[in-house]
Amino acid sequence: MIERLSERQKLILGLIVQEFVESAQPVGSKFLVDQYNLDVSPATVRSEMAELADIGLLRQPHTSAGRVPTEEAYRFYVGELMHRQDLPAATKHTISHQFYQARHEVQQWMRLAASVLATQSRAASLVTLPQSPHARFKHMELIGTTGRQVLMVLVLDNGQVHQQMLVLKEAFAQEELSTTAERLNNAFGGKALETLESVPDELGLLAEEIMKLVRSELPVIEGSLAGEVYHDGWTNVLAQPEFSASDSAQRALRVLEERPLLEDLLAQTMNQSEIGGVQVLIGGEGLWEELNDFSLVLARYGAPGLVSGYLGVLGPMRMPYERAVSAVDFVAGVLSDMVTESMSSPE
Repeated sequence: MIERLSERQKLILGLIVQEFVESAQPVGSKFLVDQYNLDVSPATVRSEMAELADIGLLRQPHTSAGRVPTEEAYRFYVGELMHRQDLPAATKHTISHQFYQARHEVQQWMRLAASVLATQSRAASLVTLPQSPHARFKHMELIGTTGRQVLMVLVLDNGQVHQQMLVLKEAFAQEELSTTAERLNNAFGGKALETLESVPDELGLLAEEIMKLVRSELPVIEGSLAGEVYHDGWTNVLAQPEFSASDSAQRALRVLEERPLLEDLLAQTMNQSEIGGVQVLIGGEGLWEELNDFSLVLARYGAPGLVSGYLGVLGPMRMPYERAVSAVDFVAGVLSDMVTESMSSPE
């Protein structure tokens, strides 16, 4: 049914989305006719709105109220009706100049990117540090706990620390665990994780078992975020009327602040994305309950094949998508240029 919307229905739906984004108030048929000089009567618009409601794109909060978009309406709007809008040239120039002034400080790029995204989108922002997809083994510790359980602490060359509880085939004394960890450090220190395929026989069966378990954890290890995640603009979200008497904003804040949740979200939505591609996640897409009332606009930035990071904005589902997509797209491009330039510049 959605695919067979008439042009008039698409126009009415798009206008309702735009008006509700701006006002957070239900939109009525007479308002649309008067505001946009539509060449149809309010009764005709009401009829079209009723049909849009029947197919799940609009809902009526109260009997006498106008209509508001549903989650599916926002998806249709972003996918079919939204027109991409560039940021104003003056705004782009100002942002680029700010980054140019901070060109030698990666942490300052991150803070600036978070601030710009929050300001331009009027939402909450997140920016992760760029990291290489080819992390290298630096150091490992094996700590015996109870029975066959061993805590593995794996340190990578990018500063990332990964802890994992391993269950071995049999229990080992701490001395043997420490000796095995030292052997593995000597054998694999400085090597890329994806090359850790075979263990020399002289390292022993315990070392082989440990590395087999490490290899099984590689997708999780390589999907983990290194370093600080930068945020800004959370007050923009808390100020929205739909969250004034709700704890849903605090639930969404967990996604930004709790590393495992954020890593899971990025892994499932952005893993195959190309650098510079913008993705819009609406209502948690049925996967993350914390995001039921929110939308995320995300992009990947960096130098292809070398390093990459993520950035985006989180706001209510009633988000100004054109502005948010434009801001995320532009800042991702600026950061990609900064990263590429820094990697090609001589020390």
